[in-house]
Amino acid sequence: MFKKILIANRGEIAVRIIRACRDMGIISVAVYSEADRDSMHANIADESLCIGGAAAKDSYLNMRAIITAAQICGADAIHPGYGFLSENTLFVKLCEENGIKFIGPSAKSIALMGNKAEAKIMMTKAGVPTIPGSDGAVHSLKEADEVCGQIQYPVMIKASSGGGGRGIRKVADFDELKNAYDMCRAEAQASFGDDSVYIEKFIENPRHIEIQILADEYGNTIHLFERDCSLQRRHQKIMEEAPSTFMDPELRQKMGDAAVKAAKAANYANAGTIEFLVDKDKNFYFMEMNTRIQVEHPVTEFITGIDIAAQQIKIANGEPLGLSQSDIKLLGHAIECRINAENPDKNFAPSPGIIKELNVPGGPGVRVDSAVYQGYNIPPYYDSMISKLIVFGNNREEAIARMRRALAEYLFDGIITNVDYQIELLSTEEFQTGNFHNNFVDEYNKRRNR
Repeated sequence: MFKKILIANRGEIAVRIIRACRDMGIISVAVYSEADRDSMHANIADESLCIGGAAAKDSYLNMRAIITAAQICGADAIHPGYGFLSENTLFVKLCEENGIKFIGPSAKSIALMGNKAEAKIMMTKAGVPTIPGSDGAVHSLKEADEVCGQIQYPVMIKASSGGGGRGIRKVADFDELKNAYDMCRAEAQASFGDDSVYIEKFIENPRHIEIQILADEYGNTIHLFERDCSLQRRHQKIMEEAPSTFMDPELRQKMGDAAVKAAKAANYANAGTIEFLVDKDKNFYFMEMNTRIQVEHPVTEFITGIDIAAQQIKIANGEPLGLSQSDIKLLGHAIECRINAENPDKNFAPSPGIIKELNVPGGPGVRVDSAVYQGYNIPPYYDSMISKLIVFGNNREEAIARMRRALAEYLFDGIITNVDYQIELLSTEEFQTGNFHNNFVDEYNKRRNR
């Protein structure tokens, strides 16, 4: 087993990986920016090194600085968490060139699944259902118009290298296509350094359901059931649950099998997530694969009892899974709320600052993945998510009751958070009945702001 792992990330995911290392008897090394000198992950790791300035490009995206830090401390491996360099093929190759194990899939697998247009072609060949649309990227407005004519409006234009809700436009007719095509390409270039886009048929009010997979380096692949990630604001997830109220045993089996087939097509090893859109008639379509650990992985850990972060480390160390599909049992119900330092009453504007007072919830079935503490000064340079609140119940009703309790106990003074907003969403009839879809939160916000 690895003796020392460097965590090339910050915040709650860095803390989560440090905890996995401690459980496994592995020395953890934190890297931090100058703005994160007083951060929890820098303070609780066994060792820590400053790697640059506050801006992500000077620190958490500085590949050379991270590799040098790993060499200085003698790390055997690097865990990238999510975001930052977690899906950067150049960084994976740098790790390999310097004899450091990257805890994640190969550069080839990341590249295969990182280009959404090319991944869609591969999934079609593998027999995984895909959304009707272009065969790969479209290279001109004329070609885009021809595709739209074939599949009929409305359509979605998407960045080939996209993620995080960026580089996506819904288009209702040709007049909108003319503007959206150029805008989407420009946003894709600015966000991902790749201006290629592809086109898919617009699926009205779908559910966003993803399947967690684990695969070792010997071809063994299993799935850990689904997560429902349909509660999103502008394509950004804010609340997730597992299992999905929309699923039935037959659909769960079909989607699980399709996810395993997708991972095998990419010759994938490590933890990953296959994301699907599911229409009202329960037809499902491959959307993309995330080749890293997900923000929402704790709900899956609750309903399966499997430590996904630990599994990542074991797989990277060359160990076989030691699990078969029949070993995976679905137990109870879990819900996760992303707690952000933001003001819902001011268009969710970020709310950095000093946490003057803090009360963290607890009790049966409650888990808090966080990297903040009383007196901590939240820096303005990074994502506004400061915590994840996850609850588990024997059934959905118990999980909802525990989330209500936990949210009511989560008290902050000095900053504004979305805790009360999450209570609002939890209380809606749509959530209570499980009758929601991808666009529900945006529709709710319009009602809320009238």
